[in-house]
Amino acid sequence: MVTTAPPATPLERLAARPRAMAVLGALTIMWSSILMRLADVAPSTAAVFRCGYALPVLVVVARAEDRRLGVRPRRTRWAAAAAGVLFAADLIFWDYAIQDVGAGLATVMANLQVLLVPLIAWAVLGERPGRRLLALLPLMLAGILLISGALESGAYGDRPAQGVAFGVATGLTYAGFILLLRSSGADLRRPAGPLLDATAVATVAAILAGLAIGDLDVVPSWPAHGWLLLLALSAQVVGWLLISATLPRLPAAITSLLLTIQPVGSVVLAAVIFGEHPSALQLCGVVAILAGLVLATRRRAASLRGSEGLP
Repeated sequence: MVTTAPPATPLERLAARPRAMAVLGALTIMWSSILMRLADVAPSTAAVFRCGYALPVLVVVARAEDRRLGVRPRRTRWAAAAAGVLFAADLIFWDYAIQDVGAGLATVMANLQVLLVPLIAWAVLGERPGRRLLALLPLMLAGILLISGALESGAYGDRPAQGVAFGVATGLTYAGFILLLRSSGADLRRPAGPLLDATAVATVAAILAGLAIGDLDVVPSWPAHGWLLLLALSAQVVGWLLISATLPRLPAAITSLLLTIQPVGSVVLAAVIFGEHPSALQLCGVVAILAGLVLATRRRAASLRGSEGLP
């Protein structure tokens, strides 16, 4: 008896060219901090509408996945839901960091999750990180210190030290989000389902956070609505779907390159659009963190490729 596989979806066909599609996803999400600053709304408001506006599109794509592949196990859905709580916190912390230290530097700080994911896995799961990763800690910590402006009086940002604190909080919550989302998305054929669950829970969590903080605006004015809609459709839908579908299929060198596209692109865009000009010491901090990200990820991606058969 011969069975035929269901026809490939557009997302699966795109994933057949993972390098190009992952680069496109990274180029898409590098605009996130720029659009958040252009919207100029409270952090909880930005988080609510970024996630809320993305839900209808994600529902359509996720239901198409379920019709083709069946209903996802409840266990994985709970993991995605927990990821959504951390994602809401991540977005709110990130927006506060953008306000304090600028869109470019805040995005560099958010990418500390690459280092924090294995450290959290070590603390929670007992998975000891490699020696190279531990050796990179001083380099990354030096970068954080330089961006904070603690060693100078002319650092860029209204409150650079506070911005770095929010940036570290962003990296921590983002790391937890990534760990939980990965555990809920073991089936590489269906990236939309876990993303839908996480986004839906993040919407509710952001609403509750906004009510607790007292800064939630349920009716932001134009053009803020337009920037938030563009943020949702570009970063939360297109960017995340492309990256979720293609990143696990990539070789180590491309993974390392992708890590630098978003933070470097955000720093450049913030300088061009908003006139953000970090000091020389802060730029040295950016270089230190990016170097640590690349070195840490090349090692991790290489081991994943060997153990999971990635191309």
